[in-house]
Amino acid sequence: MKIKEIKFFIMNIYKNGNYVVCIFEDGTKIRKTEEDDFHPDFSESTDVKITNKCSTGCKFCYEGSSSNGKHGDLFKYDFINTLHPFTEMALNGNDLDHPQLEKFLEFLKSKQVFANMTFHQRQFLKNIDKIKDFVNRKLLYGIGVSYEKYSEELIKELSEFPNAVLHVICGIITKEDIENLKNHNIKLLILGYKNIGRGKKYLSNKSKIINKNKQYLYDNISELTKSTAFKVISFDNLALSDLDLKRLFTPSQWDEFYMGDDGKFTFYIDMVKGEFAKNSLSTERFKIDNKSIDEMFNIIRTL
Repeated sequence: MKIKEIKFFIMNIYKNGNYVVCIFEDGTKIRKTEEDDFHPDFSESTDVKITNKCSTGCKFCYEGSSSNGKHGDLFKYDFINTLHPFTEMALNGNDLDHPQLEKFLEFLKSKQVFANMTFHQRQFLKNIDKIKDFVNRKLLYGIGVSYEKYSEELIKELSEFPNAVLHVICGIITKEDIENLKNHNIKLLILGYKNIGRGKKYLSNKSKIINKNKQYLYDNISELTKSTAFKVISFDNLALSDLDLKRLFTPSQWDEFYMGDDGKFTFYIDMVKGEFAKNSLSTERFKIDNKSIDEMFNIIRTL
């Protein structure tokens, strides 16, 4: 969900079922239909886990990633040959040391699939040159940076990427963090706290702090979204629930901004374990095997 949308030139338009999708250069997506609801023929985007190897060691990592984690084989499954042009794929970058990463990004470009990738703040700053090269070659479009702490270097480097979005977690981000990040023309994505993996143990040890941080956002989110402190503020579906964002909108406003339930337009693929699901938190998972991207999506949207 995007609270503030800044529209630039249209990058691509495509038809999907009974509606048309417009994608703008700044990452904004708009759906248009003459009917009462949207009925896609195929998924607009997939959230794809390509590796569980990560040296950062975040204490609340719901994936349980570690320096001993495994990489997925990115060319093992045939579904990559059935991807639809102009759809999106969101990849986890972690340490950016996946041996097939560059080749896979080149493959996605050849399929006209828009690749987006998220990195931890440390890895983002450490690999700036590599990331800039990927962006300049149009191998990457959207850049997600998982926030750790405020620094002038972070603000400076974020400004180098028009499509960079700073990812913060509801319950982890503090009032002080928000105040420091204000007024730097930042696009902010607020994620819900995932109470699984290491996140479950961290919550049990730090519940008072996490609940205090959540309460601050809950109490102040209306003011934040109405101000000009951030260029854009958006939310994943878990954060929408955690913060009860629906309370701030009329039904018509909600219908305009809400991008849909998990599994309606998107789904999750784990290329490390060879599984797919409605989202990364789902315990109901299915084997990829030799299924096409549409066969997987059709299973997910009937759940």
